Amino acid sequence: MRETILVLANSDSGLYDFRREVLTALMEEGYCVHVSVPDTGYVGKIRALGCVCHDTQMERRGMNPQKDLKLFSFYLRLIKETKPVTVLTYTIKPNVYGGIACRLLQTPYLANITGLGTTLEHGGLLQKLIVFLYRQGLKGAACVFFQNRQNRDFMVEKGCVSRKAQTEILPGSGVNLEAHKFCPYPPDGAVRFLSVMRIMEDKGIGELLTAARAIHAEYPDVIFEILGAYEEETRQIYEPQIRDLQEQGFVRYYGYRDDVPAFYESCQAVIHPSYHEGMSNVLQEAAAAGRPVIASNISGCREIFEDGVSGIAFAPRDAAALCGAIRTFLSLSYADRVSMGRRARLHVEQGFDRRNVVEAYRKAVQKIRSE
Repeated sequence: MRETILVLANSDSGLYDFRREVLTALMEEGYCVHVSVPDTGYVGKIRALGCVCHDTQMERRGMNPQKDLKLFSFYLRLIKETKPVTVLTYTIKPNVYGGIACRLLQTPYLANITGLGTTLEHGGLLQKLIVFLYRQGLKGAACVFFQNRQNRDFMVEKGCVSRKAQTEILPGSGVNLEAHKFCPYPPDGAVRFLSVMRIMEDKGIGELLTAARAIHAEYPDVIFEILGAYEEETRQIYEPQIRDLQEQGFVRYYGYRDDVPAFYESCQAVIHPSYHEGMSNVLQEAAAAGRPVIASNISGCREIFEDGVSGIAFAPRDAAALCGAIRTFLSLSYADRVSMGRRARLHVEQGFDRRNVVEAYRKAVQKIRSE
């Protein structure tokens, strides 16, 4: 009978889009992979890989003690039933509640901090509660994976992770360089900027819309395209603004799409004004396609491009700085833009190949099994 590995995550689309190579590699090693994740339409695709899926009720955002207790109880039951040799956890609630459940049941687990998130970034009483929960959830982990050094330093400083704990820095989720191929640069002409984001404040949507207004007034032919779903908490703020700008011809909003690579191929550059990231998947995919990036100068973004070489950095939370970066890009010659795109691809080839992430997980699981 095959040994089981259990994966706890909060997003079926994220798991499939960015981590399916890890799942596949573990199955190729001979493990039976069980996945616990809410079903929002991608569970069928995960099941088609060969995984056993467990539909999981979870509120990704917010903290409801009653619902979170149910999630914790669900994890306890699932671990007891599946008897995994190792559990992999991703994102805050699986890391916290899955980690505590694993520790209580003495089951080895590997946690992945995919980013600090809004609560930890903003501080206050809620941050203190999250820090306390993280301490409980991570203290028994065989290894805690981080996506950038700043996140690791923050978690160590706050005591979420012991200084003696086993940690490792991964290049985010990495990018599948075969699936995301280099695309020839579009012919010279009207510039199309693409942004792929959840529509929420911390992704910099406010600054992006402000920049779209300002730049369109100076460069009427420039096109701003936006892909991504609204976060329901702030939909009433941003939906009217985007609708208004779309009616004026300043932006084109496409909602959530699963054909993002086609948009990378047709754009001249990708704009990513996020306030905080673990390691931006959007920028990795854009660079893999050979597109320059215009991105916030923050950890989780700046590692993915070379400022002035394969992209342009700007101060986060600053619409004027974003406008300045866009103007700098528009002042470049066509040949310079093409060159930036080529350098973008080379940079991710050298440091962000997803195969390296897969190998890190394979080695971590192998180490647990040999101890």
